[in-house]
Amino acid sequence: MIRKNQRLINGLNLLSDLALIFLSYFAALFTKYFLIENHSGDLIWFSEPLFWGVALVYSALLVLVYYFAGLYGSYRFKREESEIFTVLTINGIGVLTLMALMYLVRMSEFSRMALLLFWAYSSLFVLGKRTVARALLRHYRKLGYNQKHVVVVGSGHFARQYVEDVKRNPHMGFTVDGYVSEENCPDLGTRLGSFDELEDVLGGRQVDEVVAALEPSEIGFMKQVLETADKTGVRISIIPFYNDYIPNYPTIDVVGRTKLINMRTTPLDNVLWRMIKRTIDIVGSMVLIVLTSPVMLIAAIGVRLSSPGPILFRQERVGRDKKPFLMYKFRSMRITGTEETGWSTNTDPRKTKFGSLIRKYSIDELPQFFNVLKGDMSLIGPRPEVPFHVNHFKEEIPLYLVRQQVRPGITGWAQVHGLRGDTSIEKRVEYDIWYIENWSLWLDFKILLITAFGGMKNNEQIC
Repeated sequence: MIRKNQRLINGLNLLSDLALIFLSYFAALFTKYFLIENHSGDLIWFSEPLFWGVALVYSALLVLVYYFAGLYGSYRFKREESEIFTVLTINGIGVLTLMALMYLVRMSEFSRMALLLFWAYSSLFVLGKRTVARALLRHYRKLGYNQKHVVVVGSGHFARQYVEDVKRNPHMGFTVDGYVSEENCPDLGTRLGSFDELEDVLGGRQVDEVVAALEPSEIGFMKQVLETADKTGVRISIIPFYNDYIPNYPTIDVVGRTKLINMRTTPLDNVLWRMIKRTIDIVGSMVLIVLTSPVMLIAAIGVRLSSPGPILFRQERVGRDKKPFLMYKFRSMRITGTEETGWSTNTDPRKTKFGSLIRKYSIDELPQFFNVLKGDMSLIGPRPEVPFHVNHFKEEIPLYLVRQQVRPGITGWAQVHGLRGDTSIEKRVEYDIWYIENWSLWLDFKILLITAFGGMKNNEQIC
């Protein structure tokens, strides 16, 4: 029943996207020619059936691309941020392609503003509908409808964890009918039988999925469980007993008959995404250097007048792949002839008054735009540390060096959550690892917005 419902939902989702994109064509024309230009005459773009046909074909092709991009399926596991970025990207490429085709066939009289409005309306309508549909489905599932019925095989730690997670996330729409195990475990719910009785259990009820959560001592039963699920035609998912060591989005490589789970795959391992992020870094750093040049000039003069010494402070930091580089900052402290390895504090006597001011508002970090332009850093990423801290923390904090798989950043997920300076390094690493494993352009954009609107001011006091 759940599969039949899912097919119906997918079909309605596809048809409604087609209708909304087609409607966006007329909404864009109406906005451009009637609301903006107050045009009262008969327009060929409205009245000519040929253009209606082109708009319909374009809408159908766009929906086809949506389909191949995986936008039609269950909302249970889909990431909303990823869906938003995918829709905006496909719609953007679609409109650019349409503009190129119109230029080739010399339809230059069609307004580029209308095409921009077409992109905006189609994106807004499609994403708005999906947001509403997601909210309705979650509410519907919380009420106990559209449930996927699951039988858990096992009664150990991960079987309990799975049942608890299902109970904590009712919007995902899973109902655990019971468990199959050699042992009795009342806190898991209803015991449906032993491993040998699994076939009778699956054949005697409507089950949508089997979740195998076997302990290491029970791994010998895995073949029996898999064969039984296949025999009864029930989908099966496996929770491996090394679940705690697997990242959120692992990849699997195949060497002959051997399957390799890549434990440290990140979205930025993809060459295309890495090129896009680097392009944004280059363009963004150049624009920001120009925009902040008056502030940097004032800061340079202030540093020079505040105390003797160079304007820039150059310090060795550890970058991507553990390669060292010199990071630039406006000098905020007096020259003492020694370099300490610890973070500065609010009462650090080395800070100048002007240095405290530029540190308070992160103005001292502005020269790092040149580090980004050079390729040492990115606009967004884990903050780089000095070699002393890297060598120290890699021995004490698990996964610390995973941070070095990407370029360090001027700001990052940890920093916008207040983890900067002399704060918990364990918590900072946790946020950095989450950022690396869940990276997306939308996440980078979000971090930039948070940084621009409040994230640049820190808790340091002005001396």
